Amino acid sequence: MEREMALADPETHGFDARRLARIDTLLNERYIAPGLLPNAQLLIARGGEIVHFSHQGTAREGGAAIDETSLFRIASMTKPITSIAFMMLVEEGKVAVDTPVHHVLPEFKGLGAYNGGGGGVPFMTKPTSEPMRMLDLLRHTSGLTYSFQNRSNVDAAYREGKLENWHGNYDLDEFVAALGRLPLEFSPGDAWNYSVATDVLGAVIQRVSGMTLDAFFRTRIFEPLGMHDTFFAVPEDKVHRLTDCYDWVPGGKKLFDRGEQSAWSRTPRLLSGGGGLVSTALDYHRFCTMCLNGGTLDGVRLVSRKTLDLMTLNHLPGGKDLASLSRSLFSETQNAGTGFGLGFAVTMDVAKTMMPGSVGEYYWGGMFSTAFFIDPLEQISMVFMTQLRPSSTYPIRRELKTLIYSALNR
Repeated sequence: MEREMALADPETHGFDARRLARIDTLLNERYIAPGLLPNAQLLIARGGEIVHFSHQGTAREGGAAIDETSLFRIASMTKPITSIAFMMLVEEGKVAVDTPVHHVLPEFKGLGAYNGGGGGVPFMTKPTSEPMRMLDLLRHTSGLTYSFQNRSNVDAAYREGKLENWHGNYDLDEFVAALGRLPLEFSPGDAWNYSVATDVLGAVIQRVSGMTLDAFFRTRIFEPLGMHDTFFAVPEDKVHRLTDCYDWVPGGKKLFDRGEQSAWSRTPRLLSGGGGLVSTALDYHRFCTMCLNGGTLDGVRLVSRKTLDLMTLNHLPGGKDLASLSRSLFSETQNAGTGFGLGFAVTMDVAKTMMPGSVGEYYWGGMFSTAFFIDPLEQISMVFMTQLRPSSTYPIRRELKTLIYSALNR
């Protein structure tokens, strides 16, 4: 669904228009013209009003330029949406942040922490010091992992079992059962590790709500917010808008998923609350604006202001940052000065991040280099779309954030 859109005057919203324009120059000269990125779409808003919305590059190989209707695979930018969905159920009294996970997912009862074995040798486990709670799923302290971490025998078992294959043999219930047969990497709460925790949270949402995850998202979040271009599977009449997606390879990029024949045009067997959605910049802007407004947009309230306040506090044990607690070889953030809330990374110490920003801003990104941030103090939000994996290939997020804040007049 196309919606009418008018850009607000950046100058009256506290931005220097000439400084905003140089962001597009950087994107073109550094990334688009040399062929490092296939495209780049940048949306900047203040107080929910869009002050800058630019499009560069092509949607498909040899095809037309991207525009406001272009669809992008947002990968882990799905996670904040899943976290909001869970907190909606918390507000209804159906589950709590401190509920032990096995109370809803009995497959996780008795899960132990890794204590040796693997690689053809039976796993040995030890009892965990604390049960895994919903809090641990939300803040990635669950002891779960991702197969791509390539760090332990546990993530090797994930790879061997192809647990994260969205079009594989597992649905969400079967995925949870498979995880329940493997040890945790550590006792919940002992460390931070980027993981399939938000996919497990999706299974919790299904069990608690009695709805499939895609149905819950559609009826409880996307339709109420007017996010008509966000889904797990792109409808047939919108596939022509889905962009090509690429992998970085030495010396350039290689086509990973062709838009016109995309895997994202088929309903996945595993509905991934951790990374399965496709969306547009305008749709995700509506989600960001709802968050910036304290849980409401255009008369629709998803969660309360106090729930958003809770979600965007640092919940890491001992008030520590990721530099102190992270065991991840990869995540969608740098660690210094960064805490983690209930579904978002949260800036705790601006000086330690070594780039401009505000205490309390929250954000995340996806493996195809998409990103967003929300700064409640300055009332700024950003959505950035492109399609190149992995997201660590270029320091573009740092560059964008620096240039956006450098354009502020007041």
